[in-house]
Amino acid sequence: MRVLGAACLAGVLGVLGVTGAGAAEVPEADLAYHGAAAMAGGIVDVRFTPRNHGPSAVPDATVRLRWSEPLAIRQVLPGGCARAGARVVLCRVGALAADEVGERIALKARLLGEPSEVLLEIDTVWSSGAVDRNRFNDRQRVLVLDTGDSYYF
Repeated sequence: MRVLGAACLAGVLGVLGVTGAGAAEVPEADLAYHGAAAMAGGIVDVRFTPRNHGPSAVPDATVRLRWSEPLAIRQVLPGGCARAGARVVLCRVGALAADEVGERIALKARLLGEPSEVLLEIDTVWSSGAVDRNRFNDRQRVLVLDTGDSYYF
């Protein structure tokens, strides 16, 4: 019975065009973000550098920055970044070859009011179909206090 089940599964996968070789065609990349954030007077200064640890290149990627406090209505964001909600900004990372460091991303986000602290979360939301099996280093969380001090991630 077990042999018959395996034969049926192999037949179904063959009809669907799913093979072991097809599964290997999905590129695998390991994106990571490291940098610093500082806050003073309700303005969060964020600077970080993306890196692809490989083994495959990523033709393009997008990173999400999400704050625990709402952003002020008016924002001046760098090219490649766009507001995507009351607390979210998306930034284009661009193409990254395997084992390559990308261009530094720097922005200043104005929060609504002047909170004493904010939790900043950074993660990849799109990587051109590349699979990232190590999601630990592309998801960062940093508590930033309104002290002007830099908090590293």
